Amino acid sequence: MKIVFALLVFIHGAIHLMGFAKAFGYGNMEQLTMQISKPMGLLWFLAFVLFMLSGTVLLSKTEWWYIPAMLAVVLSTVLVIMVWKEAKFATIANVIILAGIILTYATASYKGRYLSEVGTLLSQDIQSSQQVLTESDIDRLPEAVQKYIRYTGFVGKPVVRNFRVVFEGKIRKNEQSPWMPLTSEQYNFLNNSVRLFFLNATMKGLPVAGFHSFRNGEAFMDIRLLSLIKVQYEKGREMGISETVTFFNDMCCLAPGALTDKRIKWLETDKLKVKAEFTNNHITVSAWLYFNEKGELVNFVSDNRYAYDAELGMLQLPWSTPLSDYRMIDGYRLAGRAETIYNYPAGPCSYGNFNLKHVAYNTTR
Repeated sequence: MKIVFALLVFIHGAIHLMGFAKAFGYGNMEQLTMQISKPMGLLWFLAFVLFMLSGTVLLSKTEWWYIPAMLAVVLSTVLVIMVWKEAKFATIANVIILAGIILTYATASYKGRYLSEVGTLLSQDIQSSQQVLTESDIDRLPEAVQKYIRYTGFVGKPVVRNFRVVFEGKIRKNEQSPWMPLTSEQYNFLNNSVRLFFLNATMKGLPVAGFHSFRNGEAFMDIRLLSLIKVQYEKGREMGISETVTFFNDMCCLAPGALTDKRIKWLETDKLKVKAEFTNNHITVSAWLYFNEKGELVNFVSDNRYAYDAELGMLQLPWSTPLSDYRMIDGYRLAGRAETIYNYPAGPCSYGNFNLKHVAYNTTR
């Protein structure tokens, strides 16, 4: 899609050379019957240059392509009006490119809110010396949890303050909805109890963006079509509880070294399963953690998370995240794949599949 759009920009830009050629007498430009002065011809050439620059920057995956594109569209529109009879159909291309500019700007602006919040938190989360996680730090944890922390490789490495995660996968609203491919990025700040999650997905060929924000027990979810049109927005008590579960789940699945956190209370233990409570800002949630003989966490099950139903509103349902494909990822042995499942009275519904692509701990960017 981007290549097709860039091709339109290039072709439309190249057509502006006709005005330049007409002004300077290069070739027989019979399509343009009106006389064009040399100063005006230079403006036609400038429009050509701006469109070429826009298309090139667009293909380089740089978001600021819309700046020269906007200048090019404005200049092109003025020039087209001046030779309207011969060039009026060029307005169609300008309108299409303008629509792309608006979409790109909306996307950059919407994601900019997420990036601004991340930048502020990163600037505040600086520690000159890094404490290392030791065996004595984990010796009071249930044996299955100790084994998991060792297996994933967190002992002997810096205690986790924050982490950044990149996923690829697919998501859907329910079993009747089609799967939407997605990419996502998230930052978790453990000391501040903050989770910022941003996703890009595709629904019926159209881009969908989503911003989930969790700040010390308060949360919202904002899903937008084309980064402009809100298709779902949720906030309130149920969202705060749900995202507290998600925050704890992230600690268990993505940062096992953080399971020494004093907000966690270990309630029941068995050889391969442990029940834990996590309390933050007067919200307490619980979950069962299931392990295998290797020491891998293979499932996380909580009864405290809510699911949104279009007819019934927010429903509290059993929620689980089966984990698999443990491998070395950026220096740690982590689950490469995760699934998110709600257990409805009629049966389980898998609504998300995530492949872990990258993780960074105590990051500054």
